[in-house]
Amino acid sequence: MSRCRTAASAAVMLVFLAIAPTACTIKNSDEPAAAGADTARTGSGTAELADGSGTKVALVPGGAHPYFQPWKQAGAEAKKTLGLGDVTFDETAEWDQQKQNNLLSTLAARGYNAFGIFGVSPTDINTTFADLKSQGFAVASLASCPAGDTNEADFCLSTDVELAAYKAAQSAIKAMGGKGALVHLTGNNVDANTQLRKRGVEKAVRETGGRVTLLQTITDIDTDLQTAQKAVSDLLAAKGDQIKGLVSTAYNPAVAAAEAVQESGSKAKVVAIDDDAKILSSIRNGSVAATVVQNPVGQAEIGTWALALLQTKQCTMKHPGEIIDSGSFVVTKGNVDNYDSARKAKTAALKKQFADDVLSCG
Repeated sequence: MSRCRTAASAAVMLVFLAIAPTACTIKNSDEPAAAGADTARTGSGTAELADGSGTKVALVPGGAHPYFQPWKQAGAEAKKTLGLGDVTFDETAEWDQQKQNNLLSTLAARGYNAFGIFGVSPTDINTTFADLKSQGFAVASLASCPAGDTNEADFCLSTDVELAAYKAAQSAIKAMGGKGALVHLTGNNVDANTQLRKRGVEKAVRETGGRVTLLQTITDIDTDLQTAQKAVSDLLAAKGDQIKGLVSTAYNPAVAAAEAVQESGSKAKVVAIDDDAKILSSIRNGSVAATVVQNPVGQAEIGTWALALLQTKQCTMKHPGEIIDSGSFVVTKGNVDNYDSARKAKTAALKKQFADDVLSCG
């Protein structure tokens, strides 16, 4: 669901965090201060939220989609942990930028003063961000970044979708035995994220030196599950005997592919996205080779915390508009029962990254 650029790999970042001096102290409001803390490693500021009671955060997806459901619980927990005035989750019934803008205006009128937003239109959302910023609100672009090189939000916390698609295609190629015809199933063709996903899949295919061919890329099938099911069914009926692998970089096609391969008895190897229960059960029974999961909980948890620090003026951005990768993780039969531990570790590392490198707290 997202786009992000990073300057260093996660591995390098974790090494850096292990050896670099801590720029800010961080702890949740309900955690006791550590006895004998090493104050020599602490900068002059703190990323511990002093008082969030006046901060009301709105988490606003672009529309209804299963991906965003974990934001609800993560937001509710952040409200309690951080002592915020409120955290709400609200979405429009349709994926329409003007309708989302109207909803944001309504939320602002109701007293919400910090916004975590998945913009409907990557090409237009910067105008919305700039308008909210001009009113004195803290703004984060969550799960998707604006198209182009400019981000008018305070920061973007999002999956590096090109990297995630590359990982997914690599997993599919491995499951295919490194050769054969691969089909890519994805979302709206005019979405900048879709173009990045296509690049990630194409890169993985190129690296096979011709042993794997990209038979077809099917776009515009993530509107709903029914649309995806028909597209996958038609694909298997027309070209099923040619297809060695299916890689999906959008949610509904992933579920549809998992269902269709299992029901049809197709030998095609499927690699999906996200951790829908159907996909996880299909990994366990072997009908899906792998899935690449994202970090929606981390986006909402870290996004809400950082927004509160910015809205209270306790911290500022070192580099306004910075883009941070929230992580992506390959899940196979070997780690399907414990993959969430890696995601939680990434979220903890993100909190340190924000305190050390992203925020300036005085």
